[in-house]
Amino acid sequence: MHKEHVYIGIGSNQGDSAQIIQSALKAIGQLSETRVLEHSSLYASSPMGPKDQPDFLNAVALLETTLPALSLLHGLQEIEQSHGRVRKEERWGPRTLDLDILLFGNQHIDNRELTIPHYGIAEREFVLVPLFEIAPNMIMPDGKPLAAWVAKCSLEGLRRLRSSNQP
Repeated sequence: MHKEHVYIGIGSNQGDSAQIIQSALKAIGQLSETRVLEHSSLYASSPMGPKDQPDFLNAVALLETTLPALSLLHGLQEIEQSHGRVRKEERWGPRTLDLDILLFGNQHIDNRELTIPHYGIAEREFVLVPLFEIAPNMIMPDGKPLAAWVAKCSLEGLRRLRSSNQP
C-alpha cells in the first residue's frame, strides 16, 4: 500500500477548543491505516466570517495514511460529528470542530465532495502559519516555497499559543 503524507487543518471556536483539538488529534490517529506524525502549536485567530462569534483555535497536523482521499474525508467528517459538529447553511459560522484536508501528497482532486489542494489555503494565515511551523521547507502546488505564501499573508489577528507539543 502506498503511504501519502496529508496535511489537515483543524479549527474550533465552540466549547473547550484546546481540549476538542487534542481529542480530535487522538481520534485521527485511531483512523484505520492512518497515523499522526506531527502537529503544530495552537493558534488563536479572528473568525473569517461573522464577527459576532468567538475567536478560533487552529492547528495543522501531518498524517501518514494509505486511505484513499475520500475515505479519509469521510473518517474526518465522522470525527467532526462525534465532537458535536452540525453542518449548517451559515458559511464560516461557529463550529465545535472543523477538519479540512489541505494537501494530500501531490494529488490534485476536484470533485463534488473534495477539492485538493484546499481552495482557500493561500488566503488563510491560520492555515499557512501553522503549516509553516511543521513544514518550513515545503514547496506549494504552484511551485513556490511555502515561505513566500506566508510572507504575503496578513498576520493580523493571529496569535501563537503555548506549543501544543509541550506538557
